[in-house]
Amino acid sequence: MPKEYMVKLGGRGHDRLVTGTVEQLVKDFSYTLEIGASWNKRINRYPRTIKSLLKNLQSSYEQREAACYNRTFVILIEKL
Repeated sequence: MPKEYMVKLGGRGHDRLVTGTVEQLVKDFSYTLEIGASWNKRINRYPRTIKSLLKNLQSSYEQREAACYNRTFVILIEKL
């Protein structure tokens, strides 16, 4: 059975918790990963591990919100 993870997205005055397996989280954040990859070719749109997903998702948010003061941050809360 695949491991489930809880990821916290924060910034801009809001926090959001998202739970799922790595595959589900990649599917949920596919648009953000695609935007990041369109600006930076080093961003992997299909990461296989949670560590790689968090790194690529954070990089995607940095590309998407380049001029913003309060950027979105991504952290792993826990393994379920």
